[in-house]
Amino acid sequence: MTPADPALARTDATPDDGAVPDYVQALERAASYLNAEQRAMLRRAWAVGAAAHVGQSRKSGEPYITHPVAVAQVLAEQGLDVETLVAAILHDTIEDTPLTRAEVAAQFGETVAELVDGVTKLDKVRFANRQEAAAESFRKMLLAMSRDLRVILIKLADRLHNMRTLGAQSPEARRRIAIETLEIYAPIAQRLGMNLMKAELQDLGFRMLHPWRHAVIEKRIRSQPLVRREALAQIEARLAQRLAMEGLEHRLVGRVKTPWSVYTKMRAEGRSFDQVMDVFGFRVVVGSVADCYHALGVVHAAYKPLDGRFRDFIAIPKANGYQSLHTVLFGPYGSPIEVQIRTREMDLIAERGVAAHWAYKAGEQDAGNSAQSRAATWIANLVESQRGTGSSLEFLENVKVDLFPDEVYLFTPKGDILALPRNATALDFAYAVHTDVGNHAVTARVDKRLAPLRTKLASGQSVEIITAKSAVPSTQWLEFVVTSKARTAIRQQLKQLEHEDAVQLGHYMLDRALGAQGTALDRIPMERLDAFLAENRYSRLEALLADIALGNRMPSQVALALAQPPDAAPEAAQAAPAGVPQERILITGGERGVISFAQCCQPIPRDDIMGYHTAGKGVVVHRLDCPNIAEYRKSPERWVPVDWAREVAGNFNVSIRIEVENRPGVLAQVAAAVAQAESNIDKVEYLERDSSIAVLRFGIEVTDERHLAEVLRGVRRLRVVQDVQRG
Repeated sequence: MTPADPALARTDATPDDGAVPDYVQALERAASYLNAEQRAMLRRAWAVGAAAHVGQSRKSGEPYITHPVAVAQVLAEQGLDVETLVAAILHDTIEDTPLTRAEVAAQFGETVAELVDGVTKLDKVRFANRQEAAAESFRKMLLAMSRDLRVILIKLADRLHNMRTLGAQSPEARRRIAIETLEIYAPIAQRLGMNLMKAELQDLGFRMLHPWRHAVIEKRIRSQPLVRREALAQIEARLAQRLAMEGLEHRLVGRVKTPWSVYTKMRAEGRSFDQVMDVFGFRVVVGSVADCYHALGVVHAAYKPLDGRFRDFIAIPKANGYQSLHTVLFGPYGSPIEVQIRTREMDLIAERGVAAHWAYKAGEQDAGNSAQSRAATWIANLVESQRGTGSSLEFLENVKVDLFPDEVYLFTPKGDILALPRNATALDFAYAVHTDVGNHAVTARVDKRLAPLRTKLASGQSVEIITAKSAVPSTQWLEFVVTSKARTAIRQQLKQLEHEDAVQLGHYMLDRALGAQGTALDRIPMERLDAFLAENRYSRLEALLADIALGNRMPSQVALALAQPPDAAPEAAQAAPAGVPQERILITGGERGVISFAQCCQPIPRDDIMGYHTAGKGVVVHRLDCPNIAEYRKSPERWVPVDWAREVAGNFNVSIRIEVENRPGVLAQVAAAVAQAESNIDKVEYLERDSSIAVLRFGIEVTDERHLAEVLRGVRRLRVVQDVQRG
């Protein structure tokens, strides 16, 4: 039966029929820039792909091969090379058909096989959930991207065609895929400068996620009032006339807003539809950079520019290679006129981004290389950061932070330009310069004035980072950095420092236990130590020491095994010399990971304390009057002597229990009294409450017991407070 729609004719044709389906002909028209040999290779790829996918259908009922060919057509419209188009046609074969990577490499070359393999998802690996699978698939795709940028171009085109044909999916699948597109793939396209693809992905994602909102906004955009259409024509005619009078060859086009851009602006700025649409947009495309600045003067003469709304992305390009002049003019009807001015090459790169690199002929690739090299640098930074993340989900969250491109442009002391996300701090800048600079940062000079590392930066500022060899990251840094590179590097360094602390503490604990056996670690024969490490599967002594510190091995048992000669009786090594000194671990407040403070009693400096060796946690510090002490006394071998150092730095968590009159404004009075004593409040909860009395528990931070006493005195002075105590 012949289909009613001629566009659907012969979709089920295979290479054996001798007929070339319409969808293949459409691809060949889009790829007409290829030579005859390359077009023959493209036809051969379709034959191989159609044979591999024979019998497979999409949910819409079409033969599956129509999808990869459509993906190749999207890329052909971007001007991509033949290897990318062939890989696009075959991108699902390794995953979904009997065709192997080796067969693809044998028929089309190693480069095509590498591209196909890079796009292939990890369906054969078992994951805990769908989110983890998607995150791990993304990590693999990123690593393939780092070897060849074309992998992500195929993946983006694949996602674009899937979004165009998403109607056949279930509502739940449509929503999930739309969210993923808006959160990951559209921002990646934007980060790579591919604005045409980004705009379509965003609009399709919006349509699937909020179909009613999309329909309403689209209808209102289409039904613009006559007054607006006349105003648009008048402004366009005036700008075109002024540019022509100056002898500037140009292309002037009105910019039409998409439903997604209207929707996001309405939400982000709290504007109505009419306020968002009351902005006219034009793009001026000219021949050279000099013409861009000439055209800027012309449009400023035609309409007055709005103060503070000019941006020069030609002198300082965006991180994705985008270049253009942006200005906002005061229109004839009081409405703003947004104008972008750029060269033809800049316009191509703005629309196609990294894909523009392959659209240039040999010897004319400078403009394309800019976007490609910037994208390659970004991906290299992502690859570096993914090595330090613990899980694929954590890595994906870090990448999302980097994908939203509101940027600030900053200068190094040498005049180099760095682009960072909006709200980036001086510490983000330090890590952008180099990981070692970030790890040893102490403070910053912003425009030659000293500023703390948490200072938020603004475009145009000059930043210098002051470092010290002794400086190390702290967990507080994670609270104010915004870039994934900084976050990953800080976490990695904190883990390293915790490991070093664990090794040091484990060394102390083992030495003390060996001392009880009448020996020391440096007196244990190397052969005996190596044999113990091998028997217990430790690659190095440091791993054993860290395990001891974390409570996974008891130091007394390890000491017994090391101190006892192989031929000695088991009892021989157990006799400890009398009077072995019990050296205490002194707590300074700078401990990381292996020494923690119990939440059951919340010890603070000057409290009488003890340490309990807890499996997986290291040494947990308790107060001697902790209610759990009686239980811990049953395991004296786990006790660790600890005490406060003479100088203790930092803030410590403690709870206070306050009984107050139950009336309006009481909570604010108590909070103000705590703040006046220079203490931070972490949390507040009601323990009891009736018509006259309320019992509150405040979680606060103090430096020591004296500071806590000062807070308690300040709260007691309040008339509404009936009782306050540590609790």
